[in-house]
Amino acid sequence: MSCCHNYYVQTEGKESVFSVDISSIVFGHGALKEAGEHAKGLGMSRVALFTDKKIGSLPYVAQVRDSLKAAGLDVAIYDEVKVEPTDQSFLAATRFAVEGKFDGYVSVGGGSVIDTCKAANLYATYPADFLDYVNAPIGAGKPIPGPLKPHIACPTTCGTGSECTGMTIFDLLSMQVKTGIAHRRLKPTLALIEPATTYTLPKNVVAASGFDVLSHALESYTARPYTKRAPAAKPSLRPLSQGANPWSDMGCETALKLLGKYLVRAVNDASDHEARDQMMYAATLAGIAFGNSGVHVPHGMAYSVAGMVRDFQPEGYPKDEPIVPHGMSVIVNAPSVFRFTACACPERHIHGASCLGAEVNGATNDDAAEVISKQLIKLMQATAIPNGVGGVGYGEADVPGLTKGAWAQQRLMTNSPREVSKDDLENLYRGAMRYW
Repeated sequence: MSCCHNYYVQTEGKESVFSVDISSIVFGHGALKEAGEHAKGLGMSRVALFTDKKIGSLPYVAQVRDSLKAAGLDVAIYDEVKVEPTDQSFLAATRFAVEGKFDGYVSVGGGSVIDTCKAANLYATYPADFLDYVNAPIGAGKPIPGPLKPHIACPTTCGTGSECTGMTIFDLLSMQVKTGIAHRRLKPTLALIEPATTYTLPKNVVAASGFDVLSHALESYTARPYTKRAPAAKPSLRPLSQGANPWSDMGCETALKLLGKYLVRAVNDASDHEARDQMMYAATLAGIAFGNSGVHVPHGMAYSVAGMVRDFQPEGYPKDEPIVPHGMSVIVNAPSVFRFTACACPERHIHGASCLGAEVNGATNDDAAEVISKQLIKLMQATAIPNGVGGVGYGEADVPGLTKGAWAQQRLMTNSPREVSKDDLENLYRGAMRYW
């Protein structure tokens, strides 16, 4: 890391401490079959098993359910999770959790399932007005008052990293914007990660989830350093998104190198099990990393790209309603954003591009913006990702609405290595409309 020696210079009056919080992790083939023993060891007796109808029809949920029952646990399945959850779907899941009086939770699915389970656990354990826990300025941003029930998260996609983070994301329907809840107590107690769950995923799902991993790693690596943040009044108030730090750097770098080697292979060849196994490992590493540092502008812009969708329906996803999958909604912004942020920490942008497979010999700091943006565009083209924000259905007339939704994501905007204004956001969306 050629740029680490000077990225964390201590600044008078700013933070001098970073924290490391991670879930316990069990990774490898056969991990799901261990669910029962782990749940029993966590003191569970009546378990809520969260999934969605599509995942519920696959063998992975049955493996987990059978393992839980073999351990003598009472299991109730909730399979009404909505892909790209909303405040209304969170509330429906919460009603199930309240009525079931569960002492433990297990989630089997993608980020939507894991996030829904987190929210149900929270609101069933500490009932409150829905917006009380939601991130400010959209919600009140109140802290979670105490520990939640134990939660075992079993991801089935190689992307969200939700099994390793204290964040849950949803669409707030009344505002047509994505937002979320962020608190370290939302972090699952244990992650059971089975790489084979990715073998049957459609190409487009692997691409979208893979670019979510890429964005987690690259945004975390280029985030504002923790030493530039105002110190917390007390340790318990230190933000989950504390900024880039030496711990998160390790996971980011390794994840980016894995992505550079395996992303295109994993997307374009479902029989390449090595590539899909490594993508799942990259997702885990990036999840640990961004769970301790936080992402920034591409994710902030993604929330309105997903929330304002009109008629986009990508292959491999449910056809009952329009959707811009989360990872896709992030990466269509990314080349525009990293061109903008490169001047703040050019060495990190160049190194990130190098990890992703770009040729950077002779590149100077002045080249950083084009080096990183061109490598991202190259990977997008190789995996059939839509051509920018315009490729998922937006145009110039949508820029004000997209900007309004992104500007509300101040938790993410303030984690950017370069200060971002509303005018900047408008220009970033315009720059993201089309890349080739």
